Amino acid sequence: MFTKYLIVFLVSMVPLMELRLAVPMAVGMGLDYWISLVVCVIGNMLPVPVIYLFARKVLVWGAGKKRVGKFFRFFLDKGEKAGQKLMAKAGRGGLFVALLLFVGIPIPGTGAWTGTLAASFLNMGIKSTAGAVSLGVVMAGIIMGVGSHTALHVFGL
Repeated sequence: MFTKYLIVFLVSMVPLMELRLAVPMAVGMGLDYWISLVVCVIGNMLPVPVIYLFARKVLVWGAGKKRVGKFFRFFLDKGEKAGQKLMAKAGRGGLFVALLLFVGIPIPGTGAWTGTLAASFLNMGIKSTAGAVSLGVVMAGIIMGVGSHTALHVFGL
């Protein structure tokens, strides 16, 4: 049982997969939903301070490198575009709610990693970023849990 929780914990830390894959995995494995949600939220939030403090600097550094520049530039552009999109929709005053919804509505490319990177480009502040992202991650986890349980019961998956 511990191994299954460890798997969903680790999956929830991986960019692009995050909690959006880990919660359905937990439901599919028959794990307790509420325990899984807590495990996945912790796993998804663990990288947030590191992303906020260092990812932008690493991406800027790597974007200028000959062999890996395209890879780093892709993520740098993704973070910049996400930040611009948030700012355009919310303005400076509504950034907290915009970031919460950006992370909380589980569509591809809008998870904690991208949201945190976007917030770092907007110099939103670590406390505001962590608050908005954590609430968004919980929201996404609940949505994914409801969707996974519904699919499991309705379609017999």
